[in-house]
Amino acid sequence: MPKMKTHSGAKKRFRFTGSGKLMKQQINMRHNLEHKSSRRTRRLNQDQVVSAADFKKLKKQLGR
Repeated sequence: MPKMKTHSGAKKRFRFTGSGKLMKQQINMRHNLEHKSSRRTRRLNQDQVVSAADFKKLKKQLGR
């Protein structure tokens, strides 16, 4: 049986914490940061916990 590969797009965008939560970067925080106000980029720069509805799908994509 072949090994299951991780989804390379997902591994760049999501990470597991030590306690097992799945974290993601907030939307609008990927590009064009020079045009956004520093107040907005500071607010968006905090990681969020992934919703329970998406957790099972993303866990499979990350090979866990």
